Amino acid sequence: MKNLVTALFLGCALALAQSHPAVAIHNAKIVTVSGSVINKGTVVVRHGLIEAVGENVAVPSDAMLVEGEGLTVYPGLIDALSTWGQPGAAPAAAATTAGRGGRGTTTATPTTTATAATQAAAIPARGPEDRPQTTSWVKIADEVNSTDRRIETARGAGFTTAVTFPTRGIFAGQGAVIDLLTAEKPGEMIVASPVGQYISIARGGGGGGMGGGFPGSLMGYIAYLRQIYLDAEHYKLVKDTYAKNPVGMTRPEYDRALEGVLDSPRILLPANRLVEIDRMLHLAADLKQPVIIYGGRETFRPEAAALLKQFNTPVLLSMRWPEASRDADPDEPDSMRTLDTRDRAALAPAVLQQAGVKFAFYSDGLDQARDLQRAVKKALDNGLSREDALRALTLSPAEIYGVANRLGSIEPGKIGNLVVTRGDIFDDRTKVEMILVDGRKYVPAPDASPMGGRGAASDPGVK
Repeated sequence: MKNLVTALFLGCALALAQSHPAVAIHNAKIVTVSGSVINKGTVVVRHGLIEAVGENVAVPSDAMLVEGEGLTVYPGLIDALSTWGQPGAAPAAAATTAGRGGRGTTTATPTTTATAATQAAAIPARGPEDRPQTTSWVKIADEVNSTDRRIETARGAGFTTAVTFPTRGIFAGQGAVIDLLTAEKPGEMIVASPVGQYISIARGGGGGGMGGGFPGSLMGYIAYLRQIYLDAEHYKLVKDTYAKNPVGMTRPEYDRALEGVLDSPRILLPANRLVEIDRMLHLAADLKQPVIIYGGRETFRPEAAALLKQFNTPVLLSMRWPEASRDADPDEPDSMRTLDTRDRAALAPAVLQQAGVKFAFYSDGLDQARDLQRAVKKALDNGLSREDALRALTLSPAEIYGVANRLGSIEPGKIGNLVVTRGDIFDDRTKVEMILVDGRKYVPAPDASPMGGRGAASDPGVK
């Protein structure tokens, strides 16, 4: 009986996905992102890969034909920093400056992913040798699960891919690029792993700050980051020396925390305010690590954009634009800087684009299509072009994570991730007709809000 129930459950889960040897979308407008727009053409996907795209592409006889008259085909959207695929995990939050009185601190919303970090935080750390709030060895690719209900919601909004990370602790672990499949085997979802180490800096949480042990301050966190990379450099040197000639040499002790650090191709550092951006860029340079800045709330300031351009550093911009909190105390008015940031934050994408800084959007907990639409529209209203907005949700995140040879545009040989709409993807009344993920066809649920659907977004509060 148990096996029957399991089989029925899987059957229901896969009901909205249809697999065919080949799918051909014919006579549709095709927005390739990497090249020119094809006003009337055909795209063919076979065995999960884009086989052909162009104006004069013939429809294969064995393909499922989708008549594309009146439809537009886009590359599947990519969430550049997420916890999708982790059931029960809180969203990966923007790095946010602490409330009144907090100077230069940044925080990140914890998740339930890294249980080891939770256990370690129960005992106050005495120093960096205790490896406080560190689970750098965790690979989220080993924990991804397609039962996360947010996957279907995101797909209905046009997202086919997410870069998902564990987000608990200082060194939270290694992220992975995943396709948003309803897969019986979670391994089918993995596109690339590991793609980076998620790092957060949070005062007063877990094992740090407010009497909870080391690190107990912002400078303590930064000192810890430096110490970890000094330790990792020495650890690698000793390992390499031993590997070349182990005779007569005591073998180095295995350190999984440092192994996880060394295994990460890049690091993600939080920064919102101009001073934080400056600090994190110089820190990354000292650590000699490729870096991605996430948060980026004050990147609308020309000085911030100039710094990012100088250091040639990409930015992940939170789509959760700052808003006044419903619970704000009327007797404690916001500072002028807070009001200024709230008013001008949505200028950031256009400012970065003009400065030549590569950036990508991430949802920051905005799971509903109408909320994502509202966030994109705010950037468009503040000077960002539709073409650049689309790129920030497709090819740019793929380039930032080094997977542009697989994702982000409609080109032969790339993964067959497409979103098919009736109307421009960012228009109010646009409807998502179908989504292809790895060539598997999905149709949004009848009650799903399209990317352009109307509806009032909930107030996310100040982040």
